[in-house]
Amino acid sequence: MVSLPDSLDDLSRRNRYIVYYAVGLVAVVLLYATVYFYGMRTLEGATTDYTFFNAFQTVVETMTTTGYGADSPWSHPLMNLFMVFIQLTGIAVGFFTLRLVVIPLFNEAEVDLDSRLSPKRDHVIICEYSRDSAVLLDELRELDVDYVLISSDEENARALADDGYAAIHGSPQDAEAFERASIGAARAVITDAGDATVNTILTVRSIDEEIEVIALTDEGDMSEVLGSVGADTVLSPHAVLGQRLAAKAVDSFTAEIRDTVDLGGDIEVAEVPVPHGSALVGRPIRESGLGERTGVNVIGAWIDGELQLPPDPDAEIRDNTVLLVSGTTESIESLAAFSRPPRAVRRHDRIVIAGLGEVGRAARETIEAAGIETVTVDVADAEGVDVVADASTREGLTAAGTDSADAIVIGLPDDSKSLLAAVLAQEMNPDLEVLVRVTDTDATRKALSAGADYVLSVPRVSARMIAKELREEEILDPGGQGRLIRVPAAPFAGATIAETDIAATGCRVIAVKDAAGRTTVVDPGRELSADDELTLVGTDESVQRFLSRYDVTPTEEASA
Repeated sequence: MVSLPDSLDDLSRRNRYIVYYAVGLVAVVLLYATVYFYGMRTLEGATTDYTFFNAFQTVVETMTTTGYGADSPWSHPLMNLFMVFIQLTGIAVGFFTLRLVVIPLFNEAEVDLDSRLSPKRDHVIICEYSRDSAVLLDELRELDVDYVLISSDEENARALADDGYAAIHGSPQDAEAFERASIGAARAVITDAGDATVNTILTVRSIDEEIEVIALTDEGDMSEVLGSVGADTVLSPHAVLGQRLAAKAVDSFTAEIRDTVDLGGDIEVAEVPVPHGSALVGRPIRESGLGERTGVNVIGAWIDGELQLPPDPDAEIRDNTVLLVSGTTESIESLAAFSRPPRAVRRHDRIVIAGLGEVGRAARETIEAAGIETVTVDVADAEGVDVVADASTREGLTAAGTDSADAIVIGLPDDSKSLLAAVLAQEMNPDLEVLVRVTDTDATRKALSAGADYVLSVPRVSARMIAKELREEEILDPGGQGRLIRVPAAPFAGATIAETDIAATGCRVIAVKDAAGRTTVVDPGRELSADDELTLVGTDESVQRFLSRYDVTPTEEASA
């Protein structure tokens, strides 16, 4: 469904011009028809049978040069002069219609991208975002955060604008570009300009010393430098991604689950990947007995990269399934232990790290901090590299001992090589747990099909990190689809959870916090009060649907 703007102020400058033009054109036609009608009555002696609609038809025919009807010729000089004026007006109207509407519609190369922007206020300005811009812009759109993207690549800016995104062409090292993006009314600037990030930050600070600046970098050692020149927050998506992949790998060796969200009242939410060889593989969720065996509540599941909220009870748990569960720390750890397959007898646990870039280094630090041995393999002979080889080849994986390892974290910069490494590693060691970083969001499903147990994409993680900074909200992210929010229960006061239609939005209530601060698991028959707070989980789309339907503002977000 297409949403209409609340007012003309919400339209882009070009669309406002079109509206003004259409209204003016209608007014001119009606004015001409009125003058022509009285001219025909008084100067041409038209009978009383001659109506305003006859005059309206003649004016339209004349302005569009389709004919003059039965009224011509005219005998009075004033009428002839008026008809000439209408004809000239029609030519002018045709020219402006062609220039303002028709040509921009079929030849967008001549359209000024700035004219497509609607007025901005309390928005964010994004500079040179190179991690699949559409993923971030879609994320901001779902979160109802307004934005303007500045790109120095005119083709890229035009392509994004043609797809409906608020993008303009300009240099983020040029103050004029920020002025065109309405920096005076913006709330934050996000820069991902690579080597030009420092220049961009200094440009922003020369315009506004108070605006929040969020900088992204792929080099962890640049954080201090970027902070010193004016960045308020420095995000390193590759480092976070490596840590999260490593945390998942470490979790498979212990009963401890580190990556959880605390809801209060000893209730937590966590992701639990189902590893190869687990007793759960092949069972429908309803027959898994997880609630009875471990005490957890299965609130969602990522199956083949698709998030199901709630999960289909008949959905089959597969090797690459990630369960989204709530419960106590003990019950979640019990699930992790229950889902883990019995390990073959080995002298020690070992994890292979393929690629020792920013992702690989962050993963190695996390894994070694847990006391687990690592073997690193990279094509470049650098500090920390144990095996110098191509990790996307059978020879390289063999040299790293993949056939006898327990897990492999693949952090190669090329997605094709990462997918090849995942397939080869699975073939060499069917019991191996495979965790993969991909640079293209579309490669996530391919990696799962290639046998990966857990996949994170750089664009999705980057977008979620930015969203968390802007909205201070906690997001669970194996596939980049889950949001966790707290909202007041006032719209549902006096009703039970079962009686509300929250589920119709696609969201699910997973905990309730009362006025005394006690958080409890969901009881569908409990009557809600206006002082309660609900914790909901859902996709980006379903959360936005819920917030729009009930016109509520999330309260303090759940914190990890």
